[in-house]
Amino acid sequence: MTTIRDVAEKAGVATMTVSRVINDSGYVSEETRAKVEAAILELGYVPNMLGPSLRFNQTKTLALIITDITNPFWTTVARGAEDAAREEQYNVILCNTDESAEKQDQYVDMLLKRRTDGILLVPASDSPEAVKLMRSQDVAVVILDRRLSDVDSIDSVRSDSFGGAYTLARHLTDLGHEHIAILSGPRNISTSVERVEGFTQAMLDAGLPHNLERVFWGEYNESIGFDSAWRALRQEPRPTALLAANNFIANGALRALAQAGLTVPADVSIVSFDDFPENINPSPFLTVVAQPAYEMGYRAAQLLLARLAGNGSEDFQEIILPTTLVMRKSTAPPKSAGVWTASSVL
Repeated sequence: MTTIRDVAEKAGVATMTVSRVINDSGYVSEETRAKVEAAILELGYVPNMLGPSLRFNQTKTLALIITDITNPFWTTVARGAEDAAREEQYNVILCNTDESAEKQDQYVDMLLKRRTDGILLVPASDSPEAVKLMRSQDVAVVILDRRLSDVDSIDSVRSDSFGGAYTLARHLTDLGHEHIAILSGPRNISTSVERVEGFTQAMLDAGLPHNLERVFWGEYNESIGFDSAWRALRQEPRPTALLAANNFIANGALRALAQAGLTVPADVSIVSFDDFPENINPSPFLTVVAQPAYEMGYRAAQLLLARLAGNGSEDFQEIILPTTLVMRKSTAPPKSAGVWTASSVL
């Protein structure tokens, strides 16, 4: 492996001079700088930046731990976080947990060993242990998208899951739907719980308490969305509308409806949390509640950077961003609410 001494010998200068060129510190003539840079290029030398970082007790790195990098919602969150970090000359390490608490803990352990300055965490479960470990190592942390019930005094940025689900459900009841099912995520994730709570409140406010039994817990993925929708369609009377707790669940539900021979929205209306970016969904169809994904990532990173710079508020901040109802073509008044049964279509 090429060392800084090799570069110094090749350029005919002292190792201190090479160090000044690499770190852009101290005076070096243009002629000498050119010789050092030529030697670095010729020898393929890669500077070890960890040593200087540790001397200043920072590595200029943040970590973003998310749950599913294949979901466009999370890639947009990541872009927002990266843009905010780059403005302050920080790099971002991206970690994907697949909603696994075990993978999350492995990443946290690795990041602490690498002296990561701060972590943006989307918790894979409701357990506070990962945050407690980070705090014990004096690593700044901001919680993204979700809540941890047993952790006090922590910065967080998320969307209004309760309000968004309430808005979607009331949109369906305002159209005249009386039999609605919600296809939710895991029971141990705050967003799932809050979206079910928003749905529940909307049903009670509309005088439709029988819908409270139409809650299908699952996972935030397409295959579970398919299974949950299939189970919902077997209820009698069959639901005339479905509320999907995220975009992947909605995709799975649409496949189930197609397999059952039901058309959207003529036979069944469907609404969803989260939208798809226009570049991969040029002809949007689903009525959705859109979350400000980019803003969520950007503001969370800004909040974390402010903590690292010592410019944060003395009080910990809980930022709840509003959602936006986007009405499209996947909803309509019920064709014949409560008349068709599961046996007639499955």
